[in-house]
Amino acid sequence: MSLETKANEFFSNKFPQNLNNNSKISIRSIIEPLAPYDNTTYTNLSRLVTFSILDENENEISVQTNMSHPIEIIIPRDPNIIIPSMILQNVTSMNYTPHNQLFDLHYLNITSSLSISIHFEIQPLNISLAYLFIYKFDQLPQLNSSINTIDGWTLFCPLNLTNETLYTYFINNQQTSDHQSIIYGLRELNSTEMMNTCSNTSISSLPITDQRFNFTSNYQLRIYTSGCYYLDKNNQWKSNGLTVGSLTNHYETQCFSTHLTSFAGGFIILPESINWNYVFANADFIKNKTIYLTVICVSVIYIILIIYARFKDKKDIEKLGVTPLPDNHRSDQYFYQIIVFTGQRQNAGTNSNVHFIIYGDNDETHIRTLADSQRKILQRGGIDSFIMAVPKSLGLLNCIRIWHDNTGKGSSSSWFLKYIIIRDLQTMEKFYFISQRWFAVEKDD
Repeated sequence: MSLETKANEFFSNKFPQNLNNNSKISIRSIIEPLAPYDNTTYTNLSRLVTFSILDENENEISVQTNMSHPIEIIIPRDPNIIIPSMILQNVTSMNYTPHNQLFDLHYLNITSSLSISIHFEIQPLNISLAYLFIYKFDQLPQLNSSINTIDGWTLFCPLNLTNETLYTYFINNQQTSDHQSIIYGLRELNSTEMMNTCSNTSISSLPITDQRFNFTSNYQLRIYTSGCYYLDKNNQWKSNGLTVGSLTNHYETQCFSTHLTSFAGGFIILPESINWNYVFANADFIKNKTIYLTVICVSVIYIILIIYARFKDKKDIEKLGVTPLPDNHRSDQYFYQIIVFTGQRQNAGTNSNVHFIIYGDNDETHIRTLADSQRKILQRGGIDSFIMAVPKSLGLLNCIRIWHDNTGKGSSSSWFLKYIIIRDLQTMEKFYFISQRWFAVEKDD
C-alpha cells in the first residue's frame, strides 16, 4: 500500500483481506464552500468535507476504526467569519455590596439534539492575576471546606497565558452529552494562594476557602460551542462516533472519527449570560431611582387604565342589553324589536322623553315611550334596543311618527336620529325607517 506512515497506523488492519501490500489505493477528498444549514447544528459557517478511499478499480473501500485509534479530520470554517469582541465582566463592582458568594457564578444552557463541546476564553485585564475555575453539569457547583460537589476545575496562572493573553478551557462533547446545562464559577486567588498553587508544578489539591470572592480587577469573557457532525444515509446530521478535539478554534474544527463520510463542524458564539449576582447586588433603590420611579409610574398608569377600561367595558355591556318598554302590557303577546341609532354629531344625544306611534296595514300602536330605568339611552353614537309588546300583529309597517318633549337640559334637549330598524320577532321581517335629521327647536325639525 502506498500510504504515508501516519495513515498506515490505523488503516493497516481495517481493509478487506483481498488487499495486499502491493495493492494501490487512493484517497478522495471533496471540499464544498459551505455545509447545508441546520438550526440545531449551526453548520452554516463550516466547509463540507467528504473523504473516501478507493481501490485500484475506483471502488469505494469501507473503513471502520475505533476511538482508541481515531481518524483525525480538520474542518475549516468560512474565512469571512466575524468573531465578536469579548464581553467585559464588571465583577469589581460587586465587592462593595453584601453577598456570601465564593465564586462568580454563571448559568449556561447546553440543551441540544446533537452533542456539542464548550470553549471558554478568559482575558484578565491584569495579567498578573490567577483564577480558580470550577463547573458542574445541571446543578450548582459548591466548593468550600465542608463540601465539594463539582464536575471539573482548573487553575489559570499567569505562566499559562497564551500569546493573546487568554486563559482557555475546553470541555468536549463526550463530557457534555446527556446534560442540559452547566453552571461555572470563577474566583480570583489571593497572593498567598497564587504563590502556593501557581509555583507548584504538581498540584494535587484545590485552593479551598470559605471567604467570599473579592476581585481586584475585571476580566473579559467569550464562550462558544463547537461540534463534529456527519451526514447519514437520510442526509441528516449525526454526531455518533465523533469527538471534538481540543485544537478546535474560531477558524477550524478538529474532529476525531471512527469512519469516513461527509463531515462539517458546528460553531456558535454564545451571547452574554445574565450575571444574577451583579443584578441583585446592584438592585437597591438608591442606585436605581430613575428606573424604579419609571417602573412605578408606568405601573400606576397601567393600573388606572385597566380600571378605566373595565368601567367602559361594563358600560358597553349595558348598552348591548335589550330593554322591554315600560308601557308594555302583560296580556300583549305579539312582539317587535325596535333598534334606535343615534348620530355621532356633537350633542346628538338627548335626555328628553321620546315618544312614538307605529302605523301598519292592520293596526297602529297607541303613544309609546322609549325609556329605560337602569341605564342611559339615546346617547351620542349609541345603539339602543327595545322590545315592544302589542295585542296583535300590525301587519306591514308603513311609517313611524316619533317626537320628544324637549325636557332635557341645555344641549341634552335636542336629538339627532340616524335611523330605526323594527323587526317582527314572529316572522323575523325587518322594516327600516331612515331619518338623518335633528329633533330640536333650534335646528331643522
